[in-house]
Amino acid sequence: MARYELLNNVAHKDLRVILRFGPEFGDHAATVAAFPTEYAELQREYPIFFQKDPQSGQYQSVALLGLERDENLFLQDQRWNAGYLPGILAKGPFVIGFQEQRVDGELRREPVIHVDLEHPRISFSEGERVFLSQGGHTPYLEHVIQVLRGIHDGVEGGKAMFAAFDAAGLIQPMRLDVKLDDAHTVNLTGLYGIDRERLAALDAETLYALHRSGYLEGAYLVMASLHNVRRLMAEKQRRIAQQASGAERAA
Repeated sequence: MARYELLNNVAHKDLRVILRFGPEFGDHAATVAAFPTEYAELQREYPIFFQKDPQSGQYQSVALLGLERDENLFLQDQRWNAGYLPGILAKGPFVIGFQEQRVDGELRREPVIHVDLEHPRISFSEGERVFLSQGGHTPYLEHVIQVLRGIHDGVEGGKAMFAAFDAAGLIQPMRLDVKLDDAHTVNLTGLYGIDRERLAALDAETLYALHRSGYLEGAYLVMASLHNVRRLMAEKQRRIAQQASGAERAA
């Protein structure tokens, strides 16, 4: 169970964060949340899709990491095999909270950083230090702060973007039937994408509104990311062949 505390350099002066990867840290998920503020980075290596919340009916974008449940094809021997780490993972045990503070004599809700002390990456004996010995931020913490800002902006901007895509009829269900070899086929459901034909058929007014709001670029980045499904297929095929070879040697 999570136990959040407001991060400070006195109570948490010896705090460290383990940066290696593995199922013990929850890194085996097949999808992770993706934010519009990181689409440009994500689309180079990850397929980006949408998923629909069954309760609210709202959409959230996700990066696809695997082709089966609890499968992460980017996870290899405690390493992350990609040049960019999705923000939801890069932030580690930290989250943005809000606290009332006086700014220029006015009471405002200001963003502050909280840390989950029950997070599996938390340590006091190994990993990356959060604070310098004099109490200042380490480069790692400065990076986390930038990541959290991007997530915060992405959550706020994403709601409006996804609503605009939905209103324009651009978000449509996608079914991926992936044939890996004669014995292995994967069927992925519950994913949505940007419909290329509907986007091309939009009237000038709607198209301009999406462009003016900055959402049009996001739609194209999501579509461009789909070529990365081939990367997942290639890695999945490599692992199937590796397992088959290991089984033959064992026999």
